[in-house]
Amino acid sequence: MKPIFQKLTGGLDEGFAFKVWRGRSFDCPWHFHDEYELILVLQSGGYRMLGDHLAPLRPGDLVLVGPNLPHIYHNDEGSPGRTPPVHALLIQFEENCFGNEWLNMPALATVRRLLERARLGLHIVGATRDRVAAIMQEMPKVSGLRRIISFLSILEILAGSRDCRPLASRAFAAAGKPFDQERMNRVCEFIRDRLDQPVFLPELAKFVHLSPGAFSRFFRAHTNKTFPEFVNELRVGRACRLLAEGEMNVTEIAFACGFSNLSNFNRQFRRLKRTTPRAFRKAVHARALGAASQ
Repeated sequence: MKPIFQKLTGGLDEGFAFKVWRGRSFDCPWHFHDEYELILVLQSGGYRMLGDHLAPLRPGDLVLVGPNLPHIYHNDEGSPGRTPPVHALLIQFEENCFGNEWLNMPALATVRRLLERARLGLHIVGATRDRVAAIMQEMPKVSGLRRIISFLSILEILAGSRDCRPLASRAFAAAGKPFDQERMNRVCEFIRDRLDQPVFLPELAKFVHLSPGAFSRFFRAHTNKTFPEFVNELRVGRACRLLAEGEMNVTEIAFACGFSNLSNFNRQFRRLKRTTPRAFRKAVHARALGAASQ
């Protein structure tokens, strides 16, 4: 299984690519590439997966993706209720974007360390996220040298911050296994389209022309998760969005997210979120009311 790379950057008048993405979806398969990618999500309701790390997408999510790290972003169009459109800003750049020697300058030692850490993917949070997001949202208004200065300012902020948390496990990144992009993308699409239904491993294995045992090994090799773990995380992630944004009751949400009974839904939700669905909804609504009153 030969690794497949997706070339991202284009229009490199400034040494890197800055893109504004709007649409109903990210149009993003399970893929990887040899560029770095800084992704700011301004609007979406779905999930992202980087290596073996799976998390729900929320407005303000900011991630630096390193080269050759498999990842997928998905707007949850299949869930009940209104799905928000996608609005995201992206910066894509190669390590040698300003020449082969620019990172060797002593003043850029912290940037070199940042880029090395980014090979696991970095989730940027807190005040650092706010500062970088503000700069990125101004970048569509500028070009040329001013945009280059903005990009270098972002690298300086990230390189000096403690708010950059690794996402993928070192075991996943160190495995160095060949990556079957096409088959894994078909698996993700199959699960996504049937998340509100029972999803059986033998059926999916047959869909991608593998035996159940071979599929289990393939899936763990590419995600570092078992098939049930992955599906339950996606379902609970969808449930969190419905609890926060919708009017459906907990039982309706459980069945809309593919759980066959309420007790299993509550058990899986508590295992992954360390709280109950009702307590989660109450906490989210309380935070929303607090923010509105400020």
